[in-house]
Amino acid sequence: MWKTGILLLLWVLLASSELQQEEKESRRLPPPGKLDFGYVPAGVYETLAHYEPGPIGILFQMVQAFLCVVQPNAFPQELIVKLAKDKFGAIQAEYQKPENIVLTLQVRTAVAEGLHLLNVDAIYYEIGFLVCAAVGLLFAVLMPLVGLFFCLCRCCDNCGGEMHQRQRKNADCQRGLLGTLLFSTSLVITIGVLCAYAANQNLSSQVKNIRRLVNSNMRDLHTFANDTPMQIDYLISQYATARNKVVYDLDNIGPLLGGRIHDQLHKEVHPALDRVLNMAGAMRETKEALENANAGLEVLQEGTGKLNFNLSLVRTSINRTLNDPGCRDEDSDATTAQLCRNIRQSLSEVQISANFTRLAKVNAQLKKMNDVLKTDLSAVVQRGYSSLNNTPHMVIEQTRSVVENVQGLMDGIGNNISGFSKAFPVQTSLSNFTLFISHVHAKIEDHYPEIDQMDFYRWIGCITLCCMVVLVLAFNYLGLLCGTLGYDKHASPTTRGCISNTGGTMLMAGVGFSFIFSWVLMGVVTATFLVGGNMEKLVCEPFHTRDVFKVVDTPFLVNPDWRNFIPGYMYNDSDLELTAESIYSTCKENKGIYSAMRLDKVFNISSFLNTTVFTRDVVGHLNGVRIDLRGIILLEAEGKQNLLDFSEAGLSEINYAEYLEEVNKGVTVVDLRSFARELEAQTDLMPRGGLQTALKGHIGTLRQIHAQQIVPMEQAMKYVRARSALNQSMRFLERTASDLPNKVLAILDAIEAAQYLISQNATNLINRETGRFTSTIVSYFHQYIEWVKTSLALEVAPCKPFSNMVDTAEIITCSFLVDSMNTFWMGLGCSTLFLLPSIILAVKLAKHYRRMDTEDVYDDIETVPMKTIPTYDTMNRFPRASAPPRHIDW
Repeated sequence: MWKTGILLLLWVLLASSELQQEEKESRRLPPPGKLDFGYVPAGVYETLAHYEPGPIGILFQMVQAFLCVVQPNAFPQELIVKLAKDKFGAIQAEYQKPENIVLTLQVRTAVAEGLHLLNVDAIYYEIGFLVCAAVGLLFAVLMPLVGLFFCLCRCCDNCGGEMHQRQRKNADCQRGLLGTLLFSTSLVITIGVLCAYAANQNLSSQVKNIRRLVNSNMRDLHTFANDTPMQIDYLISQYATARNKVVYDLDNIGPLLGGRIHDQLHKEVHPALDRVLNMAGAMRETKEALENANAGLEVLQEGTGKLNFNLSLVRTSINRTLNDPGCRDEDSDATTAQLCRNIRQSLSEVQISANFTRLAKVNAQLKKMNDVLKTDLSAVVQRGYSSLNNTPHMVIEQTRSVVENVQGLMDGIGNNISGFSKAFPVQTSLSNFTLFISHVHAKIEDHYPEIDQMDFYRWIGCITLCCMVVLVLAFNYLGLLCGTLGYDKHASPTTRGCISNTGGTMLMAGVGFSFIFSWVLMGVVTATFLVGGNMEKLVCEPFHTRDVFKVVDTPFLVNPDWRNFIPGYMYNDSDLELTAESIYSTCKENKGIYSAMRLDKVFNISSFLNTTVFTRDVVGHLNGVRIDLRGIILLEAEGKQNLLDFSEAGLSEINYAEYLEEVNKGVTVVDLRSFARELEAQTDLMPRGGLQTALKGHIGTLRQIHAQQIVPMEQAMKYVRARSALNQSMRFLERTASDLPNKVLAILDAIEAAQYLISQNATNLINRETGRFTSTIVSYFHQYIEWVKTSLALEVAPCKPFSNMVDTAEIITCSFLVDSMNTFWMGLGCSTLFLLPSIILAVKLAKHYRRMDTEDVYDDIETVPMKTIPTYDTMNRFPRASAPPRHIDW
């Protein structure tokens, strides 16, 4: 077993890889990437340490129920512990030394008192077995004596030995009742002997299964020994999984560490750069708005200039017409003069409303914007973006030496693990263990012929005992058969037939054999009852309830200095919580022997592998990372000056209200069509003449101007677009110019703050992200270590074969041997006990079957008056009388 312990040392060394490796970190870290180490290759154990007795299990349960009645006391744990702690012989040997001879008398007194108390407790616990054993011994002793005296009594023509049967009127009823009772008793005896025979056969058949169970357990032990090196190699090989992941992360330190730093800076820096980029867009849009404003204003000025000129000509012409003498008061009637005055007053409305000719162009601002846009601010911002996005590459360049050192350290850890696995003679230990298993198996195989021979002798003995009972049963059944078939109701006791007489003789023969065999049977029953019953109550039942483990695991049981015997004996550490029950339970769950034997508390792997030092070295190298981001320039001086120039482009000098006011006006002050209709209506009121004709001509001119100039200016796309462009451009420029210098200063301040963050305050950010990256790297070691520990505890070298060996021993001892033995004595004992009523009934029934030498004869004086027999002697004995006399009282 110590070789197995040496074998397990490697597992422990690989497994503990750091119970104290937790880095002293006060911060919560993000969960690392999950590594997949696969499944540990495991063999399949074929032993099924479970026994189903089948139909005979009912008999086993009946025996166990009977034993619970005989022995209802709980498992005597304290009594057994006291017996186990009894070292009186050692105490006597100790105190018989010359220097302790004075205390000998006191020790002997204590010993006597202890023995007395133990005996009292043992008798109290065994009281049920003792009573039953006393009854059995009494039965075994008295039955031969009773048989002897019974035989002598019958030889003296007593105890039913006289060949004379007294005639009774209920003789037929008695014979039937006795026959029925004897048959029933024989059936009970038959059932008992069948149960004994079944138990005997079951034991013989199960003995053949012992070889199968033993071979299966041995094969499982070979599987255990053969699979262990492969599982250990797999654990070692999976270090490559963690190593490859670490190497991969180190090779990609730029995207991983640099990417994290970039992402954190992105939150602070990108908004400032985005604002600059938006301002660059605003510059381009401002230039476009100025150009659109100039273009639209030029179109509108051209259209309104022509319209204004034409309207001025029309007004002049109408005024000239109204100077006609017909419009004067002295030369015309009053109505015409009034109409002329009205027309002259309304002529002031015939003029343009939106006078774009008075608006100045924005050429000065446009020229400044052209100068501003000579610098491509978007390209400058993109260079800032590129400089920031180059963070991963900067990290790669600045951490190249650190990465190479850590990778070299990883190779060193792998070499140490591989070297450590080769430092222990695992294969040699396993080979020795396999040879030990083979040797033990060969020894067991050598004993199989002896076991078979012993089982054959046992089987012959049990069959002989059963045959004793069967012989009695044969005489009983044959006696009942012959007596029943040979019965003649017309025959008298002295004239019974040969068959009936043979039946009675067979019954008496059965009685004789019952006396001969019963004491032997009861002796065997008593002996097997004491052995099998106590085995069931003290071994099998406590094993099922785990009470036997409580006895074995009792503190200070074997050595008063050892709290727990197993760790005290194996590891010299009795305070270690390692008990027989915990080992059995852990192996029963098919967990690794590493966790079952608590080897993690025995072998100090940290001192050998020194994994903590390795991790600290990794952490030390990674903490030595120094990343300088001062090379990142977000916005060059050219871009900053460009922003300032934009704020000084003169956009605030434009009178936006004047432009918007003109844009929102109509083309003319009055609708020319309405004016023409009113003028025509007034002209129609004038008398016909040159004045009316001239005014009619002017009305046509107005209508022509409206159709050719005003309608196009209101509906033609050229003018609509020009008006819309001017309106939108002015509104956009007004919004852009609003607080533009302060906006530019705010952007510049944001850029300066972001640049200061990168150049001066990024140290904390870099340290934090470097710590997270380091923790991720270390977490791969932790995952490997935890996986090794979990695999050792649950998957590597599962110790199910050892618990199977215990279960197999329990199955062979309890299920095969004890249960069959108990069922055998129960069936045989039941048959033996029922031999008593069988003897009594057979003796009484034999009187009704056997041919008697004499019988009772009854004479009726009234019906036989010629008889000379004295009246006082009405009954005489005559040999072979034909029939009893008739009497009035018969």
